[in-house]
Amino acid sequence: MIQQHPGRQMLSQRFDLTGKVALVTGGSKGLGLAMARGLAEAGADIVIASRHEKELIPALEQILQGTGRRGRWFVADLTQRAAAQQLADQALQAFGQIDILINNAGSNTPQSIEDIDDATWDRLVELNLSSCMALTRALVPSMKTNGWGRVIYISSIMGFVSTAGRSAYSATKAALVGMAKAQALDLGAYGITVNCLAPGPFLTDLPKSCFSPEQLAKLAAGTALGRWADPEELVGPALLLASNAGSYITGETLLVDGGVVGKAF
Repeated sequence: MIQQHPGRQMLSQRFDLTGKVALVTGGSKGLGLAMARGLAEAGADIVIASRHEKELIPALEQILQGTGRRGRWFVADLTQRAAAQQLADQALQAFGQIDILINNAGSNTPQSIEDIDDATWDRLVELNLSSCMALTRALVPSMKTNGWGRVIYISSIMGFVSTAGRSAYSATKAALVGMAKAQALDLGAYGITVNCLAPGPFLTDLPKSCFSPEQLAKLAAGTALGRWADPEELVGPALLLASNAGSYITGETLLVDGGVVGKAF
């Protein structure tokens, strides 16, 4: 199947997501909320999911405010394999299509190699990696039918460099990079692109819970820009990969890391 490029468009049209529906996991806070808001501002209807209803309700209100877009939220514990299929079914039932999937849900439980327990390892692999595969697997058939789709995995700079005690996290984030490359080959003929965003030091709740103040300062100093990023600074890269502006980008990983200096955090 030979896909046609979208043709010449005005700059605003290239980023216009009117008529598209986006699903963002982990969309109730942090990077997920910022990206979902950006997609809504670009014209997409929004589905967000996370484990906590009390976070989802105000988050969706914030995402949709002033955009005129539609939205739904669903509770989904993606550490449970069946939850991915259920979420896909709920999203498709609500809107009839999902055009853009941002697999953002993830977690990090630091453990040194000799202290890793199987339950923690399995939970992180399921959430950070396997649920992403399962959700993509469930939504790809509808994207194929429509002849257009965008799958974005939120990897991490920690898939390329690392620090002590991050075996599980770095392993899963590196695996997303390889998975995106393979899926891009599977899906390119159907007008579906698959890419990764690899954020560096973005100041969200997750790094705040994992790093000491001294480590936070050290990480900021390890970037060319000398600071942590605001979640809003991931919106532009996400829009590039989610829209026709990035229509010829697939199987790639875009590092958004402020110019990380050196080989390790």
